[in-house]
Amino acid sequence: MRLKARIMDEAALGRALMRISHEITEKNQGVDNVAVVGIKRRGEPIAERIRDNILRIEGVEIPCGSLDISYYRDDLSALTDAPRVSRPELPFDVTDKDIVLTDDVIFTGRTARAAIEAVFSCGRPKTIQLAVLVDRGHRELPIRPDYVGKNIPTSRSELVEVRLPEYDGETGVFLMDMGQ
Repeated sequence: MRLKARIMDEAALGRALMRISHEITEKNQGVDNVAVVGIKRRGEPIAERIRDNILRIEGVEIPCGSLDISYYRDDLSALTDAPRVSRPELPFDVTDKDIVLTDDVIFTGRTARAAIEAVFSCGRPKTIQLAVLVDRGHRELPIRPDYVGKNIPTSRSELVEVRLPEYDGETGVFLMDMGQ
């Protein structure tokens, strides 16, 4: 893979997440009923940053958790012969909550679909909203995020890499060429 472009640096990523945090607060007319759920892996620190931003904006700490959606993927058998999956658990009840699912990149929509199913296995929320740092297009399912940090039109031969210090030692969004 070859680096084509740096799309967002640390400051731009932080601004995008702060804007998303304000939009969540506005759309839900406050955050009294809001909980944030990160899709493992990179959705987790994004959820935590949104939670921290909302605490700074509203002075309210909202519930925050994460989901491993492996069990709910429609391509589970293609991933491995012996998948190790666990049922989702959240540190709060989702029933009647406005759940904001967070992820780094939305592509086909299949991860978001699996995450929605995983949330419903934990209870019946009032609403499920989707916040993503990057929307790169190429949807295969009728799923559209409610909050988007940046739209980046891509070709199928490109990859959007979100790098976060928790996993990558740096912060930024990069467009990669997968080449031949």
